[in-house]
Amino acid sequence: MLLESVGLEKVADQTTLGEWLRAQSSESVRLLCKLNSDFVKEAMAESKPARVRHGGEWEVFFDDTEIEVYGKKIEGARLNYNGDLALSWQTLWAGPFLLDQELGGFGTVSECQQALIDEHGAVWADGKSYFYADSGSSEGKLLTHTAGAGFSRWSVSYNKWTGPLERFAGEKPDSAWGDPADRNGVTETYAWVKHTPEGMAEAQTFAACRWKRPDEMFWRYAFVACEKDATRTPRAVFERHRLKGASEQRFSEVLADLDLHHPPCLSLIANRAFYALATLAYNILTALKVLDLDDEQQTWRVRTIIRHLLTVPATQVAHANRRRLRICVPAGMLRWWRLFLERFVPRRKRGEGLDEAYRPEANTE
Repeated sequence: MLLESVGLEKVADQTTLGEWLRAQSSESVRLLCKLNSDFVKEAMAESKPARVRHGGEWEVFFDDTEIEVYGKKIEGARLNYNGDLALSWQTLWAGPFLLDQELGGFGTVSECQQALIDEHGAVWADGKSYFYADSGSSEGKLLTHTAGAGFSRWSVSYNKWTGPLERFAGEKPDSAWGDPADRNGVTETYAWVKHTPEGMAEAQTFAACRWKRPDEMFWRYAFVACEKDATRTPRAVFERHRLKGASEQRFSEVLADLDLHHPPCLSLIANRAFYALATLAYNILTALKVLDLDDEQQTWRVRTIIRHLLTVPATQVAHANRRRLRICVPAGMLRWWRLFLERFVPRRKRGEGLDEAYRPEANTE
């Protein structure tokens, strides 16, 4: 009855979807990724700047996460740093949108990050931008590439090869450390440190932070690689870099709300197609929020959008030889639903068939 009410005779089942995914090719997956990035760029162009930028800047975030898998026959899976079998999912974000991604298609993080940034550099070329990345992007050659990628400002966590930096920081006199700030009950101080990591032709600037608790004897250090910008203080670099947590939270929403913690197939090409489609679905829902929902709904997660706008209860009723679909929506969303139906759902005229226009009714709960 529900399929009939929306003009469909049948839909694909799980087996059909699996066969379709396994029938994809590298070229079809590439086209899906291009469709996604083209959609994102169009949505960003139509969005209010305040909804997609931070302080007038494009925030770009690259992340590499490990999607754990079970079973030795999953194609493309490799042992990660914990010794667990996993597929590497590399993602590039622009504002609230997942601009591009790749599941298990690149051998290293370095190859993927450089390829994605080079492909989409036009997004941030004509405006202010800020790039964030985790320590997985802290290789010398990647820092060199990031510095030349056209970002106005950038910062990368650096906690893999900190031996030389800790030595240089420890040699600095106390007078070189300043701008104290209280964080979690501990006083932090900041300084600049320069070091030339392997793979770089010249010294890289690092913002350094040091702290120790009253019961500790030795200093603890943290480092962030950043652009050479004399207008920023080391403390300002750390404070801005910590905003990366908002991008990480967005990524966790994708994994949790769309149930992407585990790939569905043994075939790598099928899993790549699945994650490409999931990325497009996420961006469509995000565009719906950014472009059409009110300010008070801009904090909604994907699961909230799905609950209020997609998985709404509906009943089909017959009256005067006509069938009507009644959807039950929250009272607070009634105005939005009415505007949506007026704009996108054509009115069904008397005598029209099921394959012609129809108009559901919207009732509050």
